[in-house]
Amino acid sequence: MKMMSSTLTTALLGVVVLLSSCSKDPLKQLSQDETRIYITNRDSSANFSSYKTYSISDSVTVVHDQQGAKEASASDSAYITAVKKYMQQAGYTLVSRTQNPDIGIDVSRVYNTTGVINYSDYGGYYGDYYDPYYWGYYDYGYYMPYGYSVYQITEGAMSIDMLDLKNASTNHKINFIWSGLIRGEGIFSATGADAQVKALFDQSTYIKTGN
Repeated sequence: MKMMSSTLTTALLGVVVLLSSCSKDPLKQLSQDETRIYITNRDSSANFSSYKTYSISDSVTVVHDQQGAKEASASDSAYITAVKKYMQQAGYTLVSRTQNPDIGIDVSRVYNTTGVINYSDYGGYYGDYYDPYYWGYYDYGYYMPYGYSVYQITEGAMSIDMLDLKNASTNHKINFIWSGLIRGEGIFSATGADAQVKALFDQSTYIKTGN
């Protein structure tokens, strides 16, 4: 059985003080940066140093109420550019999806009209929209031993997911090896994309290729 590990950080440095204050609504005092939450989850059996190349879609999947479509806004492009930057810094080489990349990366914008997005140990919205056909594995299933549950959301989230394409033919399925989720106010901004992707990679120091 695969073991999963996850990490969550938040910019709420003053949360203890705020929650103990006399303010009627202390959360209104937070800046946009202080509302940001970064969640990462990995497949603990994955050896990231064994992967050398990756490919990433030039558009994002926009998931609204569990219905997906492809888009490429300015902020979407900024997120994709930032992922490329930090993957390069981690030692990985960008190739096209026709060059048999070791890792496939999907970037998604997720919205729901009724709730918040929360990590869980069971499948979430992925079963409703994820399309493995993009990566060319038409006859394979996909496996995500963790996911997000969606309930009572008032804002969206950015999701970055890494897929193991290197071993897909052997396993006859695509395994998710890492996911990062960003929540908070103002996350759909082109100017803030780099810093937010950096936060996910800083939280996941194991993402680096071998020499």
